[in-house]
Amino acid sequence: MTMLRATHLATVKSAIYDLRWEEFNVKRPARIVAVRPCLTGFSMRSAEIIDISQGGATFIVSTTAGLPKHYYLNILGLAYRIGCAEVYRNKERIGVRFINLLDPEVLRRVVRADFLVGNMEAIDARRAPMFRETRPAASLA
Repeated sequence: MTMLRATHLATVKSAIYDLRWEEFNVKRPARIVAVRPCLTGFSMRSAEIIDISQGGATFIVSTTAGLPKHYYLNILGLAYRIGCAEVYRNKERIGVRFINLLDPEVLRRVVRADFLVGNMEAIDARRAPMFRETRPAASLA
């Protein structure tokens, strides 16, 4: 009886939905590009990627109002548009699966760029003058 209500797609197994990939925590700015109904235009909004893997990502947007379930993710600094299908939406936090698996080289570039930016912040912090104990001018006399 339950099989009568299901479509043929319900019985198809796909590795994309069964596999789990290693997730990398990153803080990368991104842009969501959504095509409006009837191809009348597109809308863009800013996002920040929290974590990314070869099969999906989690990111935060300022608002989810009017955002469809399928859109493109454009990671700033890369010339790629990644097709996404939304898995869950919890207020401003969105989890997606990629339509096609992310190329390992592209994933490496995303993680590496985040790592390099993090190291630059650490280098800048090291270059900042350290707190030095100073004596009041009266005690020098």
